[in-house]
Amino acid sequence: YAYNCAEDAAARFEGEQDGYTYSRLRNPTCAMFEDKMALIEGAEAARSTATGMAAMTQAMLSIVKAGDHVVSSKTLFGSCRVFIETILAKFGVDCTLVDGADNEAWKNAFQPNTTAVFLESPANPTLDVVDIEFVCNVAHENGALVVVDNVFATPLLQKPMQMGADIVIYSSTKHIDGQGRCLGGCILTSEEILDEYVLPLIRHTGPNMSPFNAWVMLKGMETMDLRVDRMCENAVKVAHSLRDLDCFTSVNYPGFADFAQRDLVEKQMSAGGSVITAFVPEGREQAFKFLNALEITDISNNIGDAKSLMTHPASTTHKSVEESARLEMGITESMLRLSVGLEHPDDLIEDFARAAKIAGL
Repeated sequence: YAYNCAEDAAARFEGEQDGYTYSRLRNPTCAMFEDKMALIEGAEAARSTATGMAAMTQAMLSIVKAGDHVVSSKTLFGSCRVFIETILAKFGVDCTLVDGADNEAWKNAFQPNTTAVFLESPANPTLDVVDIEFVCNVAHENGALVVVDNVFATPLLQKPMQMGADIVIYSSTKHIDGQGRCLGGCILTSEEILDEYVLPLIRHTGPNMSPFNAWVMLKGMETMDLRVDRMCENAVKVAHSLRDLDCFTSVNYPGFADFAQRDLVEKQMSAGGSVITAFVPEGREQAFKFLNALEITDISNNIGDAKSLMTHPASTTHKSVEESARLEMGITESMLRLSVGLEHPDDLIEDFARAAKIAGL
């Protein structure tokens, strides 16, 4: 960026003059994406990042320091679990992991030095739902800030900030782009938290989104509501059909009337989302046979894409998590995670039924 005079450059760096100074600090295309994300979320401010994990790590590192304590739900995306449990420990930050569905466990986990709470709801990949309002109230009573990963719900199906969350994060790689084109992330919060905590870290560490990726995200946002609505409609039909096949030991979807936390889903979310889990009877070998027999659905560890995607979490998204921790979360060798896309649901259902026969389900 160039300036009309040296005085203008100094004024911009001092914050006395509006304008851009360097893309690591802010970029016009990224700013447009951030402003639109803030409007959709109902947040005062937003900052884009290169990936969803960059959003998660920047949000957490901005509000903790050595000697602090973090409370988190135990069921998390693999990299998030490793960050909370292992990486933060290298910087002198302790953590307590709790069953996200157990409100008493949340209450009992807080310590005098607890400064931050992290949770996913619905959780990846088990779809466990956390009572966000309850956790936020308890956290604020204990002087802690709450970070919610809202990727599975999207900003269209759930508004964590309306329930008290201080920071909401996204991997915009997922439903926001929604077409498997590029990586991105976003941090949404108040102006106060952004200025006091988040920006000082971002300015000096540079986790920035590419302006071109921001442009792609902006194009994705033009159709996000249409895509998410169709994905949710398809997911309801597919989830019921997978259950009707009567060959999986369990099929789980937040949109089911008998979903274990159905009342909480209805309270917090406007729809069940686009992700389903299913369990084969005989473990990894049978799960792989099922995946390899699919013709329409791709084997991929992404979610929120226009194409339907399926993965085996124990060997992909959660491979970096110790086996004992995976089992504690309910991620067994029999689990498959399905992200339902925009294909005609009848085609998907036929694909799954045929694959089930081939896999001997």
